[in-house]
Formats: sequence, C-alpha cells, structure tokens
Amino acid sequence: MNWEKIINEELSKEYFKNILNVLNNDLKKYNIFPKNEDIFRAFKLTKLDNVKCVILGQDPYHGLNQADGLAFSVRKGTPLPPSLKNIFKELNSDLGYEIPNNGDLTKWAKQGVLLLNTILTVREGNPNSHQNIGWEIFTDYIISILNHTSRPICFILWGNNAKTKQKFITNKNHLVLTGAHPSPLSSYRGFFGGKYFSKVNEFLKDTNQSIVDWNLVD
Repeated sequence: MNWEKIINEELSKEYFKNILNVLNNDLKKYNIFPKNEDIFRAFKLTKLDNVKCVILGQDPYHGLNQADGLAFSVRKGTPLPPSLKNIFKELNSDLGYEIPNNGDLTKWAKQGVLLLNTILTVREGNPNSHQNIGWEIFTDYIISILNHTSRPICFILWGNNAKTKQKFITNKNHLVLTGAHPSPLSSYRGFFGGKYFSKVNEFLKDTNQSIVDWNLVD
C-alpha cells in the first residue's frame, strides 16, 4: 500500500467530492492555500513505509505565500511565522540547535517525519475556514492507517485540533506526545519545555530505528 493509492481511493468517496466542490466554489471568490499542487505535498515527501514520526498541526498558514503543504513549514525566503519561531525556540532549548534563518522543514519530511495538518486547505486570512468540509474524515483515516502499521511511530499532537486524533492511536507500539499549540496565544500553556525532539529520538533508538537529524542549520 502507498499514499498515492490510498488518496486515489478516497477521491471517489462522497465526503471527498464535497471537499472538491467547496474548493472549486471557494477558488472563484478567495485565495486558497496551499497551492493545488502542494495540498498533498507531505505525502509526496514522506512515504508511507518511511513514516517514523508524525507532527500534527491544525490547518495551513492563511497568509500569502506561507503554506507550502507541510505543517508548520514555509519555503525559504518567507518570514518565519510566530508558531514556527516557537517551534525553533523549543528545538534550541531541547537539543541546543541554532535557530534557522528559514522555515523550510523539507529535511525533516525526507527523514520520515510526516508534517500533517488535520485540515489541508484554508482561505486567505481566515483560519479554520475549511473546518468541517470533510478534511477531518480524510486525516482521521490517515491516522488510523498509521496506527495499524507494525513499525513503531511517534505522534506529536500540538493543539486541541491535533489532540482530537489521539483516540485513533490505540496501537501500544506507538508513542503519543501532546502539547499546547506553538502559536503565541497558547505556547506558554504547555508547549515550551515538552522536549519533543529528544523524546522522539529516544523512542526511535529504543525501537531500533534511525534517529531524526532535527538540525536545520548547515
């Protein structure tokens, strides 16, 4: 099984037809992020049989030229969003790595870190605008597929939207780490100090998997 096959099967289902209808209608009136070709980018970069960690966010960044199809990531040349700045602060506190000057998280994705949002599209300037159009059904299914893999996976759930997925992670082989969302509004209520990055690598070592090189500074 691979992501392409799974996604193609979902595309024909009624709930996904609703997603596509909403997107087609919204595109006539709004800017929608990320670009169409980037909606499933996380699945292109992180193959199903390579997933060792899942970082789950809410929905894509809603500012112009921010969302790149990977949760929390922005392409080089884009100013760091506040949530990503806080993630990098935690990374620095946890592992001592220098804070990068760009927010491109492709390196993580290529190492088996699935950077997934619970909702995969958003209208410009309107966070959560594509809540309840069907994306949650899709990402529930993705999490349940990962739950049933025999390879141990570490799930990092940041924020209340992400934490709703915890009920689908029942496999005792997996590790679930939860925290507040890294946005400035909630980061001081249980995000900082979570040591998520070192805990993932400890888990990977304990399960005889290669660790993630979280360092983004060359």
